[in-house]
Amino acid sequence: MTPPLGDIAHLGHVELLTPDPDRSLWFFTTILGLTENGRSGDSVHLRTWDDYEHHSLTLTAHPTSGIRRTALRASGAEALHRRVKEAEAACLSGRWVEDEPGIGPLYVTSDPDGHELALYWETEWYEAPPELKPGLKNQPQAKPAHGVGVRRLDHVNFLASDVAPNATFTRDVLGARPTEQIVLDSGRLAAQWLTFTNKSYDIVYTEDWSGSRGRLHHIAFATDTREDILRAADLCLDNGVHIETGPHKHAIQQTFFLYVYEPGGNRVELCNPLTRLVLAPDWPLITWTQAERAKGQAWGLKTIESFHTHGTPPVD
Repeated sequence: MTPPLGDIAHLGHVELLTPDPDRSLWFFTTILGLTENGRSGDSVHLRTWDDYEHHSLTLTAHPTSGIRRTALRASGAEALHRRVKEAEAACLSGRWVEDEPGIGPLYVTSDPDGHELALYWETEWYEAPPELKPGLKNQPQAKPAHGVGVRRLDHVNFLASDVAPNATFTRDVLGARPTEQIVLDSGRLAAQWLTFTNKSYDIVYTEDWSGSRGRLHHIAFATDTREDILRAADLCLDNGVHIETGPHKHAIQQTFFLYVYEPGGNRVELCNPLTRLVLAPDWPLITWTQAERAKGQAWGLKTIESFHTHGTPPVD
């Protein structure tokens, strides 16, 4: 049975690994417009301008690219412990840590594919220094005067060796609600989009055709407008950032998007999903067939294959 919604308030932040930390930092600050908000060891903590918490993204130097941690904020202390109890009842290993500035304590566990997930409630609300004070008191900091100026971390798309158990885990243990999915002719679940909020999705699982476990497809940042996506394409072109595809519109979730690769090798989506809200409490799960998916992502764009993901097509 699907648990009551509401124990997880929202997607909090992610930690990305990068073999080129200086260039990755340049991309996220100069091109996307994130603000640095502290360092610890080999990690740099960055924030989007409309994030109320300490950081939205952590970049950590590492021999390879990929994702280390995805953190989800609970809606309260009791909600956090309910989700921890569900994880323990599912016989999942977990541990409590306090290893991030402004956040904690965190309960760290993993999904069936091995992606590290951290649940937390306590958080430090961001207070902008004088040079970043906003003109409006109801936003955390001033909008950046450079780059794209992404508003917030929007979603994470995980690659998984088997989508079904990971989607079930996110639904039953974490309390997410599935909104859309792809089911192949064989009956195999190829991808599923899940939400914790009124946003149409926060986490996605996509089948990894290589059979690998625990990999990342992409992280996504939301922009204010579609025009910001067009500006992002120009900035990436001017500055030698590899554009994989777009600007375009997805069929699934109808997101206007751009896929690029940051210098460390992680795929990043810039998206404008602000009109896609799930307000109906009885929203039906929308299923896309293999034939429907073969028509492409939208507007005639065929689903492309990526050498970076060993043949896995990027999905919405």
